[in-house]
Amino acid sequence: MSEAITYTARELLRDGSQIEIRALQREDEADMLAAVGKTSAQSLQRRFFVMKRHFSDKERAFFMDIDFKNHVAIVALAEEAGSKVIGGGGRYIVFEPGRAEMAFVVVDAWQGRGIGSILMRHLVKIANDAGLKELTAEVLPENAAKVFGKFGFSPAPRRDPQTLHLVRKLA
Repeated sequence: MSEAITYTARELLRDGSQIEIRALQREDEADMLAAVGKTSAQSLQRRFFVMKRHFSDKERAFFMDIDFKNHVAIVALAEEAGSKVIGGGGRYIVFEPGRAEMAFVVVDAWQGRGIGSILMRHLVKIANDAGLKELTAEVLPENAAKVFGKFGFSPAPRRDPQTLHLVRKLA
């Protein structure tokens, strides 16, 4: 396992509030499901490309069984009504040596505050530290410019005409 399993950082959002970025933990499952429950159908469709409200046991196991080598996941913990909540999360999955596909989602109430950019920056750092050479992402066309363009992702030949295939080379 890599150092990603103990990853933690503090960040300030655009509004000055503080969040914690840290590795997803097994005990986060209920909080992750609560975050999904607070995320609009449109935001979930941008992440999963299908209408998604519930996850099967197999899907939940996949999202929670993180080895922090080939599957790395982080969450953004924010303060809401005096409690810590998951405001967003991101992950990458290695699909061949040196290359991983990444994705993230931000709960609607937390969108527009910079969490997506913060998650992206930390995922890129973790991937660089792990020695990955390239990150890819499959996104809907309306989602491509929001965060991915700011972080040096560029379009590559498409696999699916409904999505954009984005690539970023790492150091």
